[in-house]
Amino acid sequence: MDIQLHKAAAADDAAAIKTLLASGADIDTRDGSGATPLLVATHDNRVNAARALIEAGADVNAKDAISDSPYLYAGARGHLDILKLTLAHGADLGSVNRYGGTALIPAAERGHVETVATLIEAGADVDHVNRLGWTALLEAIILGDGGPRHVEIVALLIAGGTHVELADNDGVSPLRHARDRGYGAIAALLEKAGAKR
Repeated sequence: MDIQLHKAAAADDAAAIKTLLASGADIDTRDGSGATPLLVATHDNRVNAARALIEAGADVNAKDAISDSPYLYAGARGHLDILKLTLAHGADLGSVNRYGGTALIPAAERGHVETVATLIEAGADVDHVNRLGWTALLEAIILGDGGPRHVEIVALLIAGGTHVELADNDGVSPLRHARDRGYGAIAALLEKAGAKR
């Protein structure tokens, strides 16, 4: 297995990447975990390497053994520059991670405000439900900290058209979760958006 491209990606060495590709290296070759060079670059937020690979035609949707792709990983980790590159080069907004969630759901959970805004603007489904029965809104509340970033994310999701009363698998609504956690600012946003329960 030739992992020279992976090494160049990890080192953020765009020049080496271009040289290797010019000499016939397989742009989407896999390492032992199934990761492509682009996914390696994305893991470490190596923007120069990612740009060189994406502009040369690397597959932004190629998944590794645990169903991470450059697009999904960049979204989940808030690697905004790489995320924008993947969106400009064919990212599949409907692709899902190992939890059955889109990139928007972990971005919302982890408090990546600009990433959430970027994904909503790109057309990500704000009401996609993952295997846990959670939407981006529910994850922002259940797994978030109720602080300013998560308040802003809830506001973005509401502005993006999320269904504010879409409950989890147990029938518990976003508003109930927010109230139970003492997240008054989030509860107020949900109530203003029409949440009744």
